[in-house]
Amino acid sequence: MNVLANVGFGLSVRPHASRPPKAEIAARARELLRLVHLEGLEDRYPSQLSGGQRQRVALARALAIDPGVLLLDEPFGALDAQVRKELRRWLRDLHERTGHTTLFVTHDQEEALELADRVAVIHAGKVEQIAAPGALYQNPATPFVCEFLGSANRLDGIATRGEIAIGDRRYPTDAADGPRAIYVRAHDFGLSAADDPEAFPGTVEAVRTVGARMHVDLALDLGPHVEAELPTEEFTRAPWAVGDRAGAVIRKFHTF
Repeated sequence: MNVLANVGFGLSVRPHASRPPKAEIAARARELLRLVHLEGLEDRYPSQLSGGQRQRVALARALAIDPGVLLLDEPFGALDAQVRKELRRWLRDLHERTGHTTLFVTHDQEEALELADRVAVIHAGKVEQIAAPGALYQNPATPFVCEFLGSANRLDGIATRGEIAIGDRRYPTDAADGPRAIYVRAHDFGLSAADDPEAFPGTVEAVRTVGARMHVDLALDLGPHVEAELPTEEFTRAPWAVGDRAGAVIRKFHTF
């Protein structure tokens, strides 16, 4: 089938009593193709479309029957990164215009955080947390959510009377007394001199550039290996190299 027939397929196979006239089906299909920015491609066949265009045809076909809930199960899984990014922006805009309730299933945390009003994180068949994207990232309810949404480093500490001790450093906490797991996201670590009294000293093991961010792996004298993520300009002011001594400063952490 060509693009126009694909989009109108759901309407054309309805029982005769509820099936709209052919002219009405074609008009609805053309309206949806304008909505998904594919007008002018009505006569093309799947082999003549890009991956992103095929996905938009599939979405238009799903919308043609005016569903109560739109289910999208890994819709961008087979597409390259740039196309995925473009379609995410387009889909969010489409959702705002149509108002359809949409359940979007994905393993890509960026997709979930960018597209959703509410996110459910599921692990081993159990719902770990449901919250707005910002709340989910800033206030994870479980260690799995904390580790899944963004790179997180684990340190061990002991909470006692409103303070938590990590090595010889102490921080205020509202955690109950006892052994605690402390998670520090990579961007919540700062780097300083190894003799900084506020830092955990260690040795630089690796340095990687990822776009505008620098990722520095440290083996702390305390024991754990951690990753710090810094803006490139911050790293440029104090460029560490493999083998250098440096200190990791905790700016923010989550306790479980």
